[in-house]
Amino acid sequence: MTISVIRTIILYILILVMVRVMGKRQISDLQTSELVVTLLISNIAVIPMQDPTLPLVSGAVPIMLLVGLEVLMSYFMTKNTRFRSFICGKPQAVIWEGRPDREKMKLLRMTTEDLSEQLRQQGIFALSDVQYAVIETNGTLSVMKKAMKDTVTPEQMKLKDVSAEFELIVISDGEIAEHSLKLCQMTENQLKKILVKEKVRQEDIFIMTLTPSHVYHIIKKQEFSR
Repeated sequence: MTISVIRTIILYILILVMVRVMGKRQISDLQTSELVVTLLISNIAVIPMQDPTLPLVSGAVPIMLLVGLEVLMSYFMTKNTRFRSFICGKPQAVIWEGRPDREKMKLLRMTTEDLSEQLRQQGIFALSDVQYAVIETNGTLSVMKKAMKDTVTPEQMKLKDVSAEFELIVISDGEIAEHSLKLCQMTENQLKKILVKEKVRQEDIFIMTLTPSHVYHIIKKQEFSR
């Protein structure tokens, strides 16, 4: 039993490392080759986990080989667009200039219900609002609304000095997120000076956010519990 537990932990760590090597992606973002490798890795890893008589190497070597092939294939895809198109396919416009393309939908085996569902997931409930819709190589739908149906931008309204900053969590449940702090170009000492100014202890903070211009917002654990 102990051996099985140890083997499972080793394979788990190995798979985590191999997934990081392939690149961080969500399942919905996986290309065809990446999805195939992911499925094969999961199936291969199960065999040495269930059968302790098999050497651990018999599972580890195929996994590393598959990941190596995927990394190599990804490299070739960045160098050769034809090879990438052959492996991943090409984006297909299922709506062009406001009109659904029946032939493209047949080619993709996509029903009108499928199209409507994906449009609703984009927050679009009327087909007449869409100017272009493209099925990407990973199966997701990219949409461009018609100009009269799209959201008005500050530029169109001729507004000046409209700017936005990203906001990062620098303290989460009393713990400092050093990477986020670095992105906001603030040192830990500067952060602690803010906490002294606000008369709050680090361990009493549930969430503290910060922008690059050092605009912060603090939510205490007591405030969250209310």
